[in-house]
Amino acid sequence: MWIDSHCHLNHERVTPEDTPAMLAARAREAGVSGMISICCQIAKEFDGLLEMVRPLPNVWCSVGTHPHDAGLETEKAVTLDELCAKALSDPKVVGIGESGLDYYYDNSPREDQRESFRKHVRACVQTGLPLIVHSREAEADTAQILREEGGGKGLRGVMHCFSSGPQLAKDALDLGFYISFSGMITFQKADELRFIAKTVPLDRILVETDAPFLAPVPHRGQTNEPAYVVHTGNYLADFLNIDREDFAAQTTENFFTLFNRAKSA
Repeated sequence: MWIDSHCHLNHERVTPEDTPAMLAARAREAGVSGMISICCQIAKEFDGLLEMVRPLPNVWCSVGTHPHDAGLETEKAVTLDELCAKALSDPKVVGIGESGLDYYYDNSPREDQRESFRKHVRACVQTGLPLIVHSREAEADTAQILREEGGGKGLRGVMHCFSSGPQLAKDALDLGFYISFSGMITFQKADELRFIAKTVPLDRILVETDAPFLAPVPHRGQTNEPAYVVHTGNYLADFLNIDREDFAAQTTENFFTLFNRAKSA
């Protein structure tokens, strides 16, 4: 059984007919035993997200501010103490994020992104929960903030939907982070990403959908969903020349090692 380590069950692109319960049921039928639905706006989204996942077995959530939303006054108003309190408010909350830096879209001012990212790293150090990192076109700043705020302080986390270069992969691994691969690994032009996957120790790899985005081949171009993480996992197992069942078991073990607050039901 696979785990989808990163999805957005409540995203507006998910059709109303595809309720979280239905998506989770389809995932289980496909061989996916659990998933994390990720928070992007604490003020607007977190309370409803937590209520959504509470009744769903093996569906957890995070709490955090996406770098796209880091400039919102409602997100900037969330203090470090409030973030920590929300993170520890319920056992269904198993991680902090997604947070990080996105200099590709620059939907929020870069200084707001950096300050938000630092706040999230500090929250992870204080709570002991893992950090879920988004990084795009911001490799040097991402690594610098992780080292400055979390280096040597017990920080744990994952580079979600990894699409950066080999240097950030190395920096993240040196800090003890995991690397999560999405459906992008199945894309024809993802040769560099596949090269990087070969350099990641097997006990540091996670798989994800980032649904509803980035559906893997053979569903590329469609709305992604947690069931499709099976295609990503199988593709990566074949590419790495590992038995598919063994790779599923390894990535699932990795998931529960990192997100150790998640309990399988």
